[in-house]
Amino acid sequence: MPRPKVFAMTNKIMLLEICANSYQSAKNAQEAGAHRIELCQELSVGGLTPSYGLLKQVTRDLKIPVFVLIRPRGGNFAYSNDEFEIMKQDIQLCKDIGCHGIVSGVLNEDKTIDLERTQQLVKLSRPLAFTFHRAFDEVVNLKEALEQLIEMGVERVLTSGQEQSAELGIKLLQELNALSKERITILAGGGISSENAVKFKAIGLKEIHASASSNIVEDKTIFSKPLTYSDSQKIKAILDAI
Repeated sequence: MPRPKVFAMTNKIMLLEICANSYQSAKNAQEAGAHRIELCQELSVGGLTPSYGLLKQVTRDLKIPVFVLIRPRGGNFAYSNDEFEIMKQDIQLCKDIGCHGIVSGVLNEDKTIDLERTQQLVKLSRPLAFTFHRAFDEVVNLKEALEQLIEMGVERVLTSGQEQSAELGIKLLQELNALSKERITILAGGGISSENAVKFKAIGLKEIHASASSNIVEDKTIFSKPLTYSDSQKIKAILDAI
């Protein structure tokens, strides 16, 4: 029985971006063979802008591209004027340090893309590549939003297909990829592992995003929570799968 057309991409290279929340995670990603990292901190709230020291050390030591999450706080993606100014300053800092890409975006209170502010961030980021992050998964009209991002010149959009995991949202991811017509990259993210990574390659996606994380259990203190890091073995397993 012939293999379905959906598997036509399986012999082509797929890019793996690792969401790295620390210097060790970034090093693990590079050593395991990841193609790019998205550097952030505080994965427990969905990721925040990393510190200056972390940015400087990672960009100095890594040879793979370093994209940086610009998100000043947890919660929603509608920001005050002061928060927006902080975001702009952080983008300029990333450019000055030598980062390779910016991951960010702004929404209005009604869950539409804040076109004016997002466009400002895209322009300020140049010549760095710009990824619109998973705020996209909260947008009320995805097809309209995708066209808006394409018009702005955004290079890629990180999305789980508006589901808790990209595997659950795979049908919408495939639809968005078809609508993109290669004008923007659909970067699937959310619960991607070695067990399901090939499914995203099968629907024609060219890039996936994963934290590939494990926890380190430390001796308990009054502040203790498990430390999360990107696991080299899990990264290698994803790469082997794709």
